Amino acid sequence: MKVRVLKFNFLKKLMPRTLFARSLLIVVLPIIFLQILVTYIFYERHWDDVARRLAQGVAGEVAAVISLTDRFPGEEAEASILGMARTQMRLAISFEKGERLSIPAGTQEHYGFLERHLARALHESLPGRDFTIRNNDRLESMVIRVQLPNDVLQVIVRDKRLFSTTTYIFVMWMVGISLALLGIALIFLRNQMRPIRQLAYAAEKFGKGQDVEDFKPSGAQEIRLASKAFHDMKHRILRQITQRTEMLAGVSHDLRTPLTRMKLQLEMMGQDEATKSLQGDVEDMRNMVEGYLSFARGQEAEAVQTVNLSDLIQEVVENGRRQGMDITLTCASNITANVRPNSFKRCLTNLTENARRYANHVWIDAKDTRNLAYITVDDDGPGIPASQRGKVFKPFYRMDTSRNSETGGSGLGMTIARDVVHGHGGQIRLGDSPQGGLRVELLFPH
Repeated sequence: MKVRVLKFNFLKKLMPRTLFARSLLIVVLPIIFLQILVTYIFYERHWDDVARRLAQGVAGEVAAVISLTDRFPGEEAEASILGMARTQMRLAISFEKGERLSIPAGTQEHYGFLERHLARALHESLPGRDFTIRNNDRLESMVIRVQLPNDVLQVIVRDKRLFSTTTYIFVMWMVGISLALLGIALIFLRNQMRPIRQLAYAAEKFGKGQDVEDFKPSGAQEIRLASKAFHDMKHRILRQITQRTEMLAGVSHDLRTPLTRMKLQLEMMGQDEATKSLQGDVEDMRNMVEGYLSFARGQEAEAVQTVNLSDLIQEVVENGRRQGMDITLTCASNITANVRPNSFKRCLTNLTENARRYANHVWIDAKDTRNLAYITVDDDGPGIPASQRGKVFKPFYRMDTSRNSETGGSGLGMTIARDVVHGHGGQIRLGDSPQGGLRVELLFPH
């Protein structure tokens, strides 16, 4: 069973990856197998039969000449027979008086396709007689020498009498038609692959949060249905995001008015212990409302631009230093990527704010690879246990269950950062920092 699995995996690795290549393989392989089968049958049957019959005809003519010379001896009869063979049989015949054949051992082992058929036919037509066959490439002919009782008969026959030229014509026509069909298949498959690539490009672009215009479905019926389903899905997702964002922004905005009134009323009251506790609760609610508004702004549509990430990272670092952060920046001079500038700065700001809240020092490193912009945010804080790293991206999740505004926010900072990164088609990962705290890795495609 294991051997079968290994063979299957090996064949799977040999298979092409793209749909175009696999479809082309489905078209090409039957044509190749059909050509091999037809060629084999043709060579085994047609060409072999034709070559055998032509060789039998030549051998019969040689046997007839020998029979005539045996029946009508004499120089005059011999000249008449040679003239008849030359004009009517198209054979160049001559007699070598008093010669004997020297037949080397293993001669027939070196015979080619035509020589083998001719030798077999001569054995049938001239039983008991020795002969040799030699191919004269320069004259495009076969030289046959037959041992007679006292002489050697030499016969020169043209190669064209021993094979049919229709063989090559058949092969050329077969190959030519196959190439023409293959060309038509290539054009057809390329036209069918174009709408699939268009759909894949649109899906990838939409997955990165970029604006995708509706395109006209084309291609086969199944591809048209897939394109229409993509358009419907895109509009439903955009409508849902818009409704959620508007609702969250509206609720958060409406809450700011009563919170402001409550804050003013508390300022006018006496500064006793109960009032201070209420003021702390109001401040917590205000921070949460600001977090909700920030989350809503992160969901707003913003145009994607090709920007220099180095400048945006420098702005975030300078803002953090003005707020008292201790930040060390290591950044390449020119890192370009297609991002939403405000969303990117909000993502990086949330990460640095989160690091400042739990650590004393923050290290930011940014570099440019061939296909990705790679950014790391390290700190020397307590870090996050591996069991909770997946939970911190959930909305409103906080490791500090006390809900103290001094030790944590509303629980939306990491959620906003993740949504921003995923909205650009990137990745965000959490790990252990070499500085002893948490490392956040950001990958943004170019």
